[in-house]
Amino acid sequence: MIKLYWSPRSRSFSALWLMEETGQPYERVLTDISTGAQKTPEYLAINPMGKVPALRDSDATLAEAAAICAYVAERYPEAKLAPALGDPRRAKYLQWLFFSPSCIEPALIQIFTKIDVPTSTAAWGSATQVFDVLDAALDKGPWILGDAFSAADIMIGSGLNFAVRLFKMVPSRASFDRYIDRCAARPAFQRAEKLAAG
Repeated sequence: MIKLYWSPRSRSFSALWLMEETGQPYERVLTDISTGAQKTPEYLAINPMGKVPALRDSDATLAEAAAICAYVAERYPEAKLAPALGDPRRAKYLQWLFFSPSCIEPALIQIFTKIDVPTSTAAWGSATQVFDVLDAALDKGPWILGDAFSAADIMIGSGLNFAVRLFKMVPSRASFDRYIDRCAARPAFQRAEKLAAG
């Protein structure tokens, strides 16, 4: 059985939501970052970065939320959280799956710290560009791949919910509101929210 290492009120939310979407049993292992549990030698053996979430599946261990999403979506293909190999939508699925950690999170750091990074050297371009691109993609809806919900929506939805609603770091837009509402209406999202609240 998969073990998910998580902590309340953290980036673990995406992994909790993911596991709830699979409908498969899994074990939650509380790794309370407020007490430093993520810095123990035992936990660092699973994730040397000392962050949550992380996952153990028998002899396999991995960290990083987007990697966990990719792994679990392939581990449980019956959950239909990823386009199959050979499906042309898989290319955009992978692009959007990694858009959250490679573009949304750096853009939020840029906004929070007010650091001026030249768009020519910032891998994410600029915070404005990130949210403009996301706005245009989500306006087509209902999900990031169109009609099919996927693990990419878990990453994008978690990032937007965090940025727009929870911490109000990014001004809301009509496409964002509609998308976050659709995400929040999913029963798996609601179960994950209850778990993440601690």
